[in-house]
Amino acid sequence: MLKQILGKIKHSKSGGDPNPSSSSLATSKRNDGAHSRFSTVVDDAVSAPYSGLSIDSEDKYLRDKNSVWNGNIVSASYDALPSFKDVPISEKQHLFIKKVKMCCVVFDFTDPTKNFKEKDIKRQTLLELVEYITSANGKFPENMMQEVVKMVSANIFREFIPQPRENKLINGLDLEDEEPAMDPTWPHLQAVYEFLLRFVASPETDAKIAKRYIDHSFILKLLALFDSEDPREREYLKTILHRIYGKFMVHRPFIRKTINNIFHQFIFETEKHNGIAEFLEVLGSIINGYALPLKEEHKLFLVRILIPLHKPKCLATYHQQLSYCITQYVEKDCKLADIIIRGLIKYWPVTNSSKEVLFLNELEEVLEATQGPEFQRCMVPLFQQISRSLNSMHFQVAERALFLWNNEHIENLIKQNRKVILPIIFPAIERNAKHWNQAVHSLSLNVRKIFYDLDPDLFKACQLKFQEDEAKENEIKQRRETIWKRLEELAAKTSNN
Repeated sequence: MLKQILGKIKHSKSGGDPNPSSSSLATSKRNDGAHSRFSTVVDDAVSAPYSGLSIDSEDKYLRDKNSVWNGNIVSASYDALPSFKDVPISEKQHLFIKKVKMCCVVFDFTDPTKNFKEKDIKRQTLLELVEYITSANGKFPENMMQEVVKMVSANIFREFIPQPRENKLINGLDLEDEEPAMDPTWPHLQAVYEFLLRFVASPETDAKIAKRYIDHSFILKLLALFDSEDPREREYLKTILHRIYGKFMVHRPFIRKTINNIFHQFIFETEKHNGIAEFLEVLGSIINGYALPLKEEHKLFLVRILIPLHKPKCLATYHQQLSYCITQYVEKDCKLADIIIRGLIKYWPVTNSSKEVLFLNELEEVLEATQGPEFQRCMVPLFQQISRSLNSMHFQVAERALFLWNNEHIENLIKQNRKVILPIIFPAIERNAKHWNQAVHSLSLNVRKIFYDLDPDLFKACQLKFQEDEAKENEIKQRRETIWKRLEELAAKTSNN
């Protein structure tokens, strides 16, 4: 006891600050974050959240001296605080802030045996905070919002270390069967994310005040977390971002601009990001809410971002969400169908059959929302591409292209413009009538019959033209073979002489 008293006197005379500095905590955080990948967007701001860990002199819980434990700054008396049920109503806000400050301490989760008691206390405290936020009655004061953002920042903004599995994306290998990397801190992080979600969604959170703390810096670091390997974390981030976008109207342009920058880097530089599907899912609901007529900014986003997103090799990982965004644009403004279809043709895959099937799926959805005038503007290049798909060496591509005729709206568009379309696709359909695959063979004969029944004269004219072209091609082929045969004979004579 005497040693402890002397220790306290010596400490007070030295004038040392009993609280950890922001730089020391940032260093500790860097060491603790070895289990997760680092995002360059967060790099310069990792230590920022810890600047709010200064403790009021009245907070007895965090007034004790701190000690370094397993690489973390941990209070020497990290004990649970009283429950909200055990204090008067007048003291609940004060207790809330104390609990929030208590949760600013970050533990190392790479070893489950370290700080087991403290981790459990912190997790239970976080769950209490979630319950308090959910049942809160009355606007949250500014000091409470400030401490909430500091605590959330201290816990979720962490380093990401690249995993070896990422390199497979560069080589274009399929990662759909790969097991996603699960963050060992997730049971703890989930409570923090749930707390943040409830806080943002709460009607007691005044956006006019909260925007001072949920600012551009916070949003930038939050968006950087979408590159997390853990799909559970990205799911929470998606929901939270959607809530922030809906509640903080002042931040909407910044959020869209930042996502644009992430997409640009992904498309034209890295082709490597874990959160593209989640971003597109959020954007899908944003696009759905666009007012008409569409702003020029929104049309540029379609042309410069959404259409080029068809280029990366890993399209399959986010194609469903991308296709939804694209079709939303067509439904909003049917005049954009021509731009979208020509964009798809521009990025149409040449050697990747599975990707080509995805393009055909999306093309059907776009054509279903396309009107006659827009269809006529792009039908020539479109059916030149469809003709190539009909004669694809992969039977699934040819089969998927023939399925377009099963769509009533698309079939009607084709019938109305048959005089232009049939001459383009007739050779492909005629060749597929002898296809080795039974499904392709049957579908080709069905399409052939549709055109014959619709316009026999046009069909016969196209058939005659096809036969003439085939005869000319055979003649050219025979000439070529004859020339090569003569060359071989001359070469043999020369070698004999």
